Amino acid sequence: MNQHQGPDDRRRLALACDLARLCPPSDTAFSVGAVVVSADGEEMARGHSRERDPHEHAEEAALAKIDPADPRLTSATVYSSLEPCGRRKSRPLTCAELIIAAGIRRVVFAWREPAVFVEGTGAGRLAAAGVTLVEIPDLADRAREPNAHLLS
Repeated sequence: MNQHQGPDDRRRLALACDLARLCPPSDTAFSVGAVVVSADGEEMARGHSRERDPHEHAEEAALAKIDPADPRLTSATVYSSLEPCGRRKSRPLTCAELIIAAGIRRVVFAWREPAVFVEGTGAGRLAAAGVTLVEIPDLADRAREPNAHLLS
């Protein structure tokens, strides 16, 4: 895994962690925040889990706000408080598949998905597709906070 952090990675990832606090509470899904940022530093979209419906994931919510033909996607970065999902029960496509399909080549995340609901395989799927991954684990506690009730 590539650990090369850009100058704004921590700030953008901290924002994603803060967005997770906006999620309606759930006993069956993690609260996650995501931000999509273009290569020139412009925020393209943000989202959080359950933003529009009870099964929506954060990356899915953010990506849905961007025109799939936007040429900036191929050089954009997705910041997610939790490793994007690689297995999913509620939708046909996982967040890893949505990111790959969008042409995004870089993902920064704070917390590896624990095996509470499904095994965390998103990072492996993204890496296999050639997506650059940056994990900033010292922000993982911040990402876990809105999910504490699921981890006890």
